[in-house]
Amino acid sequence: MAASSSIVSVAATASSVPVLPSSCDFSNLREIKKQLLLIAGLTRERGLLHSSKWSAELAFSLPALPLSELQPPPPITEEDAQDMDAYTLAKAYFDVKEYDRAAHFLHGCNSKKAYFLYMYSRYLSGEKKKDDETVDSLGPLEKGQVKNEALRELRVELSKKHQARELDGFGLYLYGVVLRKLDLVKEAIDVFVEATHVLPLHWGAWLELCNLITDKEMLKFLSLPDTWMKEFFLAHIYTELQLIEEALQKYQNLIDVGFSKSSYIVSQIAVAYHNIRDIDKALSIFNELRKQDPYRIENMDTFSNLLYVRSMKSELSYLAHNLCEIDKYRVETCCVIGNYYSLRSQHEKAALYFQRALKLNPRYLGAWTLMGHEYMEMKNTSAAIQAYRHAIEVNKRDYRAWYGLGQTYEILKMPFYCLYYYRRAHQLRPNDSRMLVALGECYEKLNQLVEAKKCYWRAYAVGDVEKMALVKLAKLHEQLTESEQAAQCYIKYIQDIYSCGEIVEHLEESTAFRYLAQYYFKCKLWDEASACAQKCCAFNDTREEAE
Repeated sequence: MAASSSIVSVAATASSVPVLPSSCDFSNLREIKKQLLLIAGLTRERGLLHSSKWSAELAFSLPALPLSELQPPPPITEEDAQDMDAYTLAKAYFDVKEYDRAAHFLHGCNSKKAYFLYMYSRYLSGEKKKDDETVDSLGPLEKGQVKNEALRELRVELSKKHQARELDGFGLYLYGVVLRKLDLVKEAIDVFVEATHVLPLHWGAWLELCNLITDKEMLKFLSLPDTWMKEFFLAHIYTELQLIEEALQKYQNLIDVGFSKSSYIVSQIAVAYHNIRDIDKALSIFNELRKQDPYRIENMDTFSNLLYVRSMKSELSYLAHNLCEIDKYRVETCCVIGNYYSLRSQHEKAALYFQRALKLNPRYLGAWTLMGHEYMEMKNTSAAIQAYRHAIEVNKRDYRAWYGLGQTYEILKMPFYCLYYYRRAHQLRPNDSRMLVALGECYEKLNQLVEAKKCYWRAYAVGDVEKMALVKLAKLHEQLTESEQAAQCYIKYIQDIYSCGEIVEHLEESTAFRYLAQYYFKCKLWDEASACAQKCCAFNDTREEAE
């Protein structure tokens, strides 16, 4: 790969982009701020608005620079000067989304910046036509049918430039995006890695790489540049791969070195706590973030998921109204409103808003998964399956979609399918008790009782969220006439319920006391049997038997 040898060619990006120090050194935050301001300008000139926003937000979180340290804009090359008129006109057309018109006036330009904008305009024109056609002709469940017609031509042209080593960091990024869209994942990963070496400051390339890495093993084999940007990338990918402890450690380190005011880092920490279901912590961070940045819309759909889980109707209603006032045609806003209607059990309305979100962005993962959940509520299993499958197409790491597919096939009484999907969900979330309990139930239906026992025991060991694993294990032991083990499970279950201090009505409590009363009676332990029988009197379903 030409990656490491190309680091010096960073200068090609805009005459003179400073080469990054080759270490993860955060000691000179002023230098990092200069680099962030520079890359924010370079990405903005090329229409890469999300990367520009990310860099600008991060730069804003660092102390302001004195006038003497502010950098002048990069010098203009001869090629830039020749293409200046065409570039200025085309960029104006690009900014108002007239992509074909922009590409027309950039045809034949030689400067790196104008060439990138020419290719990027053609790419976005194809994407816009694809999305328009999708919205016009199909329901949101058939989005995979329409293709971006420009991709193959772009690939041929960019491939020639790549072989001739004429692509700068931005050109490599676009080439990687085209390869990914054509499902050439391996080639795309190589090109994105090369792009991070050539231009380590461009967040867009790192983010694209994040979306293609499916596990930690894959991450180990990547030869990434040793730069401070790598720390942000690792924190992000750890969050995506559900390696939450490592992610939180990375984010804490970034806060400690001076990024404590970064709203991006704060929101990522909130998302990480959401992923490990530490709901109270995630909610308090999101509330803090809303005070700091009240007009922020990113990640607010994740915040609404937390409010939904806690059944906080008034807070969710307030959030939905608030986001509607800010921008009602944002994907996140539609998802928040969808969650609000779902919490009110208006599932048709909820599904409508998730569909609206997908018309705005067909690759928005959260909306596909949430729409699958709504179709499940409406007992429309075939639509639910399609929605979950689309979620997996967008991101194979989405455990909720795999788990949703498992639940759907469970309803359809297809346990072998069900087992496959629950296994995939469990691989992505090995320490989530819900996946293990679901797997155990599946093995039970398939009469693989030894495997079922292992799953229930493991679910209890990792911290059973729903406090059901021990009961299911006890019932299995009962079935296999292993009365001592069953009794032990019921005892542990009762101890757990009383030690957690929550006053919750546990449906299986009476079952546990009844079994223990009978077990002690058989073992002639009269006092214990009597104590359990008295406990049974407190429950309607076991009162008669207990007396």
